[in-house]
Amino acid sequence: MIKIKKGLDIPLKGAASDRTERLEGCRLFAIVPDDFPGYTWKAVVKPGDRVTAGDPLLTAKEDSLLSLTSPVAGEVKEIHRGQRRHIEYVSVETTSGDPTESREFKGGEYITLLKQSGLYAMMRQRPFDIVPLGDSPRDIFVTAFDTAPLAPAMDTPLVKEYLEAGLEVLATMTTGKVYLSIAAGSGLTSRHAEVNEFDGPHPAGNVGVQIAAIRPVNKGETVWTLTAETAARIGKLIRTGHADYSTRVAITGSGVREPRMEETLIGASIDALLEGNLTESADRLRIISGNVLTGNRVHPGGFLRAPYRQVTVIPEGADADEFMGWASLDPSKYSVKKTFPAFLRGLSKPFDFDARIKGGHRAMIMSGEYDKVFPFDIYPEYLIKAILGRDIEKMEQLGIYEVAPEDFALPEFVDTSKLELQKIVREGLDYLRKETL
Repeated sequence: MIKIKKGLDIPLKGAASDRTERLEGCRLFAIVPDDFPGYTWKAVVKPGDRVTAGDPLLTAKEDSLLSLTSPVAGEVKEIHRGQRRHIEYVSVETTSGDPTESREFKGGEYITLLKQSGLYAMMRQRPFDIVPLGDSPRDIFVTAFDTAPLAPAMDTPLVKEYLEAGLEVLATMTTGKVYLSIAAGSGLTSRHAEVNEFDGPHPAGNVGVQIAAIRPVNKGETVWTLTAETAARIGKLIRTGHADYSTRVAITGSGVREPRMEETLIGASIDALLEGNLTESADRLRIISGNVLTGNRVHPGGFLRAPYRQVTVIPEGADADEFMGWASLDPSKYSVKKTFPAFLRGLSKPFDFDARIKGGHRAMIMSGEYDKVFPFDIYPEYLIKAILGRDIEKMEQLGIYEVAPEDFALPEFVDTSKLELQKIVREGLDYLRKETL
């Protein structure tokens, strides 16, 4: 049992109920290459091409075997490009055939099968928080729980049936250990992984926190990370020869009428996921694919983004008109620093958050506020300064190899200066990789 003491559980209103519905009528799915950093992706299909689930839509220029695959059988509808012909997404529309018709993967090494099926791209490497660059990690870390706001549990039927098979496959890919991190009391066991129970507030469910508590990453070392769902997909692929692109999505937040679970395929249309379930018009709401701390903002017409597990909808708050503003005594206003009297009624009760920053941008205040929610043996403020200064030696000394942007989501939330810490860390990791590899 590993106890995480630093952190913060954000009491967001709109948790999904346990009732799960199968999403019917969704015909459009897409893969967004920006969800898979570390490689340059090129399209290998064109509009009008017929594909089955598991067929490649994009491949990496650096590795022709590494693919991003179609989650559904149908017809390629669009290769949408942005500035400088950057591919923003490749969409597939289901046709009259069986949308679950899938390609069979058999023979060859495990790594080759994972790359061809698109499952390799669902893993991440530390350092740099990118799709793995090599095939020999020191250790592999699998996380089986999520502590982010309103995040759903990972105890899906797929995980229950194929997780152990996936861990068995992963154990052959490293000379070190496979570590399975679980929530306290979940009762998961494994013959092929070392199991560690975690207890504590968010970010206890972040794999970076788990790595730091079990066996930190040092300079020159590489570890792989993935969720229990990805591990289960790997197990099913090797056992059956077919990749499983299904997912269970939590539709959450105060902007939806009925927070619930929906079964669909990865990359599903946001319009289909939220149809008839918004409390007001979409232009007055912030739609986020993922959780409120690390998710991607999407617009109507967009798609479910990796890791394909959650959609959160909250009010934009652009039309808010609050009496006395920051000096208000309204007990429904949340504050980490107890600026408002809400703490008198208890901060564990759900609050109706909106998307406003509620503050102004200013120079960094060295107050130690990051440390209260940052459970690493790292000085976060000094690391951020080193990244902004592009001081590689200082960045290395201060522990940049251990962190990913998601680890700075809570410091960003409590930051008085309203700095975009996740963006800063992402740019710092990309710069470090460019200069050192």
